[in-house]
Amino acid sequence: MKLKTSELKDFLDEKVNLYNNPKFIESDPIQIPHQFSKKEDIEIAGFLAATIAWGNRKSIIKNANQMMALLDHSPFEFITQHKASDLEKLSPFVHRTFNGKDFMQFIESLQHIYKNHNGLEAVFLKHAEKDSLQQSIHHLKKVFFEIPHLERTQKHVSDPFKNSAAKRINMYLRWMIRNDNNGVDFGIWETLSPSQLSCPLDVHSGNVARKLGLLKRKQNDGKALAELDKALRKLDANDPVKYDFALFGLGVFEDF
Repeated sequence: MKLKTSELKDFLDEKVNLYNNPKFIESDPIQIPHQFSKKEDIEIAGFLAATIAWGNRKSIIKNANQMMALLDHSPFEFITQHKASDLEKLSPFVHRTFNGKDFMQFIESLQHIYKNHNGLEAVFLKHAEKDSLQQSIHHLKKVFFEIPHLERTQKHVSDPFKNSAAKRINMYLRWMIRNDNNGVDFGIWETLSPSQLSCPLDVHSGNVARKLGLLKRKQNDGKALAELDKALRKLDANDPVKYDFALFGLGVFEDF
């Protein structure tokens, strides 16, 4: 499908309007942080839900809800106030290859980030570049694992410097930074800007982007993400990641 840039922009803008609305929340993991009103609860619930956001969406949502129940529906309080014995109840948790041991490690690492690094937003802000947060994601992984940790848990935090598209963290950053005024993305991290975001690149968005001529690279990796970023910034430099709704919607809901 070859469209002129202006036609492609009109087509995708129309799809953004179609999918970037509260109905989207019903079938998406973003519904997990939407259960909370306190900033820290939203950002922690979002981070945990995004971490397990691969595979079947129903099971992602079910298991992310289970995570919240295990944290007594007060994720920030649990993370900052828990005692070692409180972590034992997390051990049976499992979502695909993410297990109870990983969950415990995440709680410890998040506690470290809130106690010693001023929270998740501050960690991402520290290494943010003018039009990219990939360096910030790399830095998050370093901070996350600077405390004693299980080797196995490292694979659950992506690193763009290892050519990962870091789909789940980029999706999480969209949730936190982009204020869509439609009640879907939160926009609670006002120190960062939507112009710095990258599109969550996965099988669906990658395939749609290739069909539309936005992406040539075959693999869904860090290099492909940089290519897609460039193409989407030509359509809207201030809010390139709004097109995630269009690419995702076309792929998942329209079998484009």
